[in-house]
Amino acid sequence: MTFETRDLVVNYPGGQRAALDGVSMDVPKGSLYAVLGPNGSGKSSLMRSLLGVLRPTSGEALIDGRPVGGWSRRELARSVGAVAQSEVVAFPLTVREMVAMGRYPHLGPLEGEKESDRRAISNALAQCDVTDLAGRDVTTLSGGEVQRVRIARALAQEPTALVLDEPTSSLDIRHQMAILELLRDSANRGLTVLLVTHGLDLAARFADRMLLLADGRVAAEGPPAEVMKEETLADVYGWPVSVEPDPVSGTPRVIPLRADRGTAS
Repeated sequence: MTFETRDLVVNYPGGQRAALDGVSMDVPKGSLYAVLGPNGSGKSSLMRSLLGVLRPTSGEALIDGRPVGGWSRRELARSVGAVAQSEVVAFPLTVREMVAMGRYPHLGPLEGEKESDRRAISNALAQCDVTDLAGRDVTTLSGGEVQRVRIARALAQEPTALVLDEPTSSLDIRHQMAILELLRDSANRGLTVLLVTHGLDLAARFADRMLLLADGRVAAEGPPAEVMKEETLADVYGWPVSVEPDPVSGTPRVIPLRADRGTAS
């Protein structure tokens, strides 16, 4: 599955500027594509546009070459697993029940779980390290545990693409790395992964390509080594930085500098 935008413009009522202003990108099938930028740069608006939640003012958002508006909600739910930045659980649910919701698009009216559904749920619980939480009420979990359960729900759909908004927020180092390695392995097996994140270093380590947004516009796009330039990042984030190779991965690593002296703090 591919994602694409062409000169995408999105305006919110009362907004003084466009949330997205002529954004074009191309996410190839089986890639891990990271979208980055400061707060308010348009990252979440781009995700919502690709999921058909926001209607563009002009331009296009396409999935597999078709305008998002041409996909039925059921079609989209079967093909794209989505993890939003936050959600409210309105009624008591066990972890397994929440993950099982990922199978709803594959079930007919009043149809119960089949063996294939139970297998997909079990695999998703294991992949996100929440099998031991299966019987717990979701409202009793920590923020990081809930985040892993939400990712498991998306994986239980067995989609052809994942769109995730800050999926590693609230996670400790171990689970951050485990989730990102899972997403990287999934992309290597053909799943298309679109990842919205603030984590520059981790995005550079795991992503094939990156899109850097600033004030709703594209500031840079391409492989991490091309996007992670000191002048570009300093201009976008309004803070001086140094970019050096990570000693473990060799990928670009950002080091914030002291604004007054331009030296490492």
